[in-house]
Amino acid sequence: MQLLLLANCTSPGHGYLEHALPEILAFLNGVTEITFVPFAGGDHDAYTATVRAAFEPHGIGVRSLHEAADPVAAVASAQALFVGGGNTFRLLAALQRLGLIPVIRARVQNGLPYLGSSAGATITAPSIRTTNDMPIVQPESFEALGLVPFQINPHYVDADLVGAHAGDSRETRLTEFLDENDVPVLGLREGTHLSVTSTLACALAVVGGGPAGLLSTEPGIVFERGRAPHNVAGDVSPLLVRRPRYDRPLATAVS
Repeated sequence: MQLLLLANCTSPGHGYLEHALPEILAFLNGVTEITFVPFAGGDHDAYTATVRAAFEPHGIGVRSLHEAADPVAAVASAQALFVGGGNTFRLLAALQRLGLIPVIRARVQNGLPYLGSSAGATITAPSIRTTNDMPIVQPESFEALGLVPFQINPHYVDADLVGAHAGDSRETRLTEFLDENDVPVLGLREGTHLSVTSTLACALAVVGGGPAGLLSTEPGIVFERGRAPHNVAGDVSPLLVRRPRYDRPLATAVS
């Protein structure tokens, strides 16, 4: 498999995808057209125009699935796929409704380059249960592409112990997930990316080699049942050999 998963598609002081453009262009080397999945957004025409403005100056055309007479056939003939960010529930519901989950999964498992940002990264996990988004629509199920066997939480924000917010942190929410599911969760901090190069190899890095976002210098953090959260960088391939087990509550969890 070939996946490049970005924690975010916009960064302060940069245009759309501009912060990660060197990594994206290296990943898409030789690709002359990407097939864009705009369904996480609301205005598909405007979203597609933004994506075209980012890619076309670099000689990469953009074909959007919302413009295709047959979206399944468009994915089947794609050179590369880009799944943009937005609302994860809206994205998954559209993919399920259009029958795109099986064809995307099969094509990516057979080598189709997959670029995903934010929600587009989240859906590569078996489930969208660790998204940050509000369920503005109800998909058929939470089952996603399952290209990797662990969960992903993009835009991971570290708890600010001296800040004004005294409510539940992202760490609290992901720990609650582990109360009910024995599945590792990889939190991607802003400005980071996960590169998956096979079913046995993946690595985590900061886009452009700069500092990671917010309160940590490491690009990611892993949550696992029975272990304290730990920061990670570089090779995270051991996550690919874990077997996810959903709906397996802890004996001590409150029911």
